[in-house]
Amino acid sequence: METLSSIEALRRRVAQWRRRGERIALVPTMGNLHQGHLSLVGAAQQAAERVVVSIFVNPMQFGQNEDFSTYPRTIEEDTGKLSDFSVDLVFVPELGDIYPHPMAQAARVVVPGLSDILCGASRPGHFTGVATVVSILFHLVQPDTAVFGEKDYQQLLIIRRLAADLHMPVTVLGAPTVREPDGLAMSSRNRYLTPAERAAAPALYDSLRRARDMINDGDRDYGAVEARARQWLEAAGFAVDYVTVRRAADLREPEGADTELVILAAGVLGRARLIDNLALSLKERG
Repeated sequence: METLSSIEALRRRVAQWRRRGERIALVPTMGNLHQGHLSLVGAAQQAAERVVVSIFVNPMQFGQNEDFSTYPRTIEEDTGKLSDFSVDLVFVPELGDIYPHPMAQAARVVVPGLSDILCGASRPGHFTGVATVVSILFHLVQPDTAVFGEKDYQQLLIIRRLAADLHMPVTVLGAPTVREPDGLAMSSRNRYLTPAERAAAPALYDSLRRARDMINDGDRDYGAVEARARQWLEAAGFAVDYVTVRRAADLREPEGADTELVILAAGVLGRARLIDNLALSLKERG
């Protein structure tokens, strides 16, 4: 496994693989890797002969009062895990490699509509930062496939939209959420939880499952379902950002004929902002 920080060295290696006709898959990360990230690597290995994992804590996607300075940086541990997983190349660029100009002057990629709702409404500019850095990585690595986790469902849709709208020749794959035995979705921010908060955190997934059961049992008053799920989360100690039922394809509010849905939730527990989602497919009416 190679670990490179130079864009020029990365491009030389990618060009070498291309000359051999080898397909390339990219897994973008911010490091602090856990089993969820490694499942993305596994999906990438199924899709291509060569796998590149990037590790870059992207300042553009952090808000003014968010945890950029304290976000866990565990590069030695991360590269050890990736080496054990037979990754071909780890790309670890410096800030100036990705953003050669001051942040305020950096070019940006914006995906309107999808980026300013739900998590985008609570974290203004976050998805512009995500879309920008992913676009840069796609340009540098030129992958045939890129893999992202379905836990970050809104992010996944945004990246698929930008790739389609900008005619990028990359297939964006979503990999299933990896969970702890009690249902909590794996996340780098779980380490912020105190023992008491960690014990309460599975209520997020549990509330989504209970909301799904209400809908599957025939309740189509989605506002009432959302309100009940909010109550369950608040009772568990969450400061709830949102709980909402949306169309799976575009995150718009569902209409009567829609059958492919996703329930999404976000809330703060102590220092950790946690998100999760659960898809459901309704039976056709009539």
